[in-house]
Amino acid sequence: MASVQLCGAAAVGAAGFSGKVAANAPAAVGVRPARRGALRGLVARAATVVAPMYTTVKPLADRVLLKTKTAEQKTTGGILLPSTAQSKPQSGEVVAVGEGRTIGDSKVEVGIKVGAQVVYSKYAGMEVELNDSNHLILKEDDIIGILETEDVKDMKPLSDRVLIKVAVAEDKTAGGLLLTNSVQEKPSVGTVVAVGPGHLDEEGKSIPLPVSTGSSVLYSKYAGAEFKGADGTNYIVLRVSDLMAILS
Repeated sequence: MASVQLCGAAAVGAAGFSGKVAANAPAAVGVRPARRGALRGLVARAATVVAPMYTTVKPLADRVLLKTKTAEQKTTGGILLPSTAQSKPQSGEVVAVGEGRTIGDSKVEVGIKVGAQVVYSKYAGMEVELNDSNHLILKEDDIIGILETEDVKDMKPLSDRVLIKVAVAEDKTAGGLLLTNSVQEKPSVGTVVAVGPGHLDEEGKSIPLPVSTGSSVLYSKYAGAEFKGADGTNYIVLRVSDLMAILS
């Protein structure tokens, strides 16, 4: 279960990122320049070649550059976590955006502004390290929603996504036996808390979603991204195509 976390303010503006790079830095995947401090540079973890002479990152088309939140290194009880057990962050701050994309005859700009705190799909994009800070380049469509507060219940979903408050799982059987968390059936019913503007048609215009805030819905059991609110309430964000029915 992923927790929503916000990262700090970006140290670099939207126009790009500047940093000094060692000219003799090794051209190997995931290898940092040998010297630190003034000789910090850009490392693309998923790239086949690291080219240290490039010091500016400018997203193209509908891509967005995020500065991601650092993974939690301790549990709430203060226990140190090994790197393999640390929860991968799913939130960050937008530090640069592309010029947008063309749909039909229309030019559609990226709808997310620099400085926005956002939540993104867990395995989306390419990780990039710049001056010892983790960044991520991904498509606008891989961004799940915009965080207007630190609580996920206030998330503004994007595109054709909906934010749902998950129904509480049954903790007893029909005969009254208490169920442990491990055997409680995962609910697939919830209440719509917020809806996105809809996906774009062939002319670049948003198509309104067929559900509205307050609707009770049935959704695919293993769809979407799950989050926990500040009060412990479970939420899920999924695409409207993953909704099975409206309940009444």
